[in-house]
Amino acid sequence: MDFSVIIELLDTPYSKRFGEIMLACFLGGLIGLEREHRGQAAGFRTNMIISVGACLLMQLSIHIQTINMGFGASSVIRIDPGRIASYAIASMGFLGAGTIIKGKGSIRGLTTAASMWLITAIGLCIGASLLYPAMAVTCVIMLILYLFPYISKKIRKNRYIKLILNFSDIGVTGNEIAKILYDEGKISVQNTSYSRCIETNEITFVFNIIGHEDTCMQDVSDKLMVLKDLKNISFDMAEVP
Repeated sequence: MDFSVIIELLDTPYSKRFGEIMLACFLGGLIGLEREHRGQAAGFRTNMIISVGACLLMQLSIHIQTINMGFGASSVIRIDPGRIASYAIASMGFLGAGTIIKGKGSIRGLTTAASMWLITAIGLCIGASLLYPAMAVTCVIMLILYLFPYISKKIRKNRYIKLILNFSDIGVTGNEIAKILYDEGKISVQNTSYSRCIETNEITFVFNIIGHEDTCMQDVSDKLMVLKDLKNISFDMAEVP
């Protein structure tokens, strides 16, 4: 093995590598501050660690081939400089999946998972000395994270709602209920289920409906009060289809 290659590598300025690591820490921290401010699990410290780790892995990925240049053509060792970087991106999927929370009617954490994936890419870019692309992407991401929530508030979103109606007797049909919901204008019915108690003759309708986020459930319940033998009205968040 030619040790002169390693000696030459050790003589290269460490300030450049350290500067790249500090820049990765700074850019990852910027995005992490926004996530921390919004109360996400992966916040300031997590994003800094991800960015620094990705930068270090990229530096290793680039220099590992230089370190092993002393091996001859007959050596069984084969170096793939891109393998470490590719696994860094792939492994981030496991961390990102841990930040995604699926609940009734909503899925939280997708933006955080996407930002963690992108922070990994930023760290890799810095480790490869692509400083300007990394800084430009960070500026774009900060703009998206800080500015676009105000824009998205202007977009009208749908809500998936489960409407449960209990009746003391068989005095109403599903079509009558659906007509009232349709007349509301902001509601559409996805599907309906029906159940009946043989002993008490009570019936229950369950409507999975889609309404705008500004739909007032109080107004809907007031219009449903005209139905005969109505005992109870309840609203719940439905599963996102």
